[in-house]
Amino acid sequence: MDFALDDEQRALQDAVRSYLRDRFGLDKVRELYETTQEADETGGVPPALWQAVGEQGWLAVLIPEEHDGIGLGVLDASVLARAFGAGTVPGPWLSTVLVGEAVRLAGSPEQQASWLPRIAAGEVKGAAALLKPGSSPAPAGAPATAEGDALSGRLELVDYAGVADVLLVAAPDGLFLVDPSASGVTVTPHETLDRSTRLFTVELDGTPGERLGASTPEAHQELLDRAAVLAAADLVGLARRALTDTVDYDKDRVQFGKPVGSFQAIKHHLADIHLAVTMAEHAVLYAAHALDLGDPDAPVAVSIAKAKASDTAREATSAMIQYHGGIGYTWEHHSHFVFKRSKRLEYAYGDASQHRERIAQALLDGQHTSDDDLTGVTPGGSGGVQGTGVAAGAA
Repeated sequence: MDFALDDEQRALQDAVRSYLRDRFGLDKVRELYETTQEADETGGVPPALWQAVGEQGWLAVLIPEEHDGIGLGVLDASVLARAFGAGTVPGPWLSTVLVGEAVRLAGSPEQQASWLPRIAAGEVKGAAALLKPGSSPAPAGAPATAEGDALSGRLELVDYAGVADVLLVAAPDGLFLVDPSASGVTVTPHETLDRSTRLFTVELDGTPGERLGASTPEAHQELLDRAAVLAAADLVGLARRALTDTVDYDKDRVQFGKPVGSFQAIKHHLADIHLAVTMAEHAVLYAAHALDLGDPDAPVAVSIAKAKASDTAREATSAMIQYHGGIGYTWEHHSHFVFKRSKRLEYAYGDASQHRERIAQALLDGQHTSDDDLTGVTPGGSGGVQGTGVAAGAA
């Protein structure tokens, strides 16, 4: 069954897209790209943009109302992530949201009261180290070790650790909050091809951490699933942007007296990509909806979404470069913004192969109960998804 966002989610999507288009367009992204990490006094987080992220409630989307949040679901957060992907928007939105989700899912009441209102207001920037790079998206891939509340380990490719007010660190026996200025913390910046983010290595040497009171492997896994869905939403936003810009360009670009978009080889390939992007958008929406419902099949839905989004974004952004011709290969064109961001996120929180292995294992273990559960939802079901018969790509 096809399904779409409800009216409130569409309004949220339109508001975010309008703000980003009017106040943080590609010219601002280019300024960030052209500023080296050493010369960037903002740490890759434009102050006006981060202020808006807090003021607009985009950090509060998953935080309960009793902690000054909006109290929405992962589906609503995925709407934001998709818009940020389409705009190649910089900043630690995702990592800060994950810190908030960790505190909400596993923190004590005291920890929730201390952290969640500040996260909702944009007063805290977060960084998250939940997996070793290249690890399968499971608690066994935790990057740190803990002896009591003392943490050690080398945390690689951590987004925005250099500007973070708090680090969320996973160890095999729990989730911890770490003060980046604490003893035993060393933060080293890395240059990265995708300059819409800033990456760091964080080394912990007996660093004191604040253990989240109810953290368990199950809470860690749920957090990884939410991270994977939001990364997948970013990827489908990138894929849709790449496809839309390519179609628009190839309608106007003329060779041999005809628009190149009219050539059979190109238009058929772009039609195939459109179908793939639409299906990936559906998969992400359903996975987010399943997480909101606590559906037993949610882990499988998450892995389907991340695998499809990773594959589709790679195809769409590669086609964008190819079908823009010579200009698509230049620094002056924005095609490399979406390509580089998609390449980074393709491997975040599990790549396509790892998620397909997870799907296969779930099927072999009998954890997945019905093929029908992954194809649609009941019309009018909770979580904001409606059985409207409208493709998600039209949202």
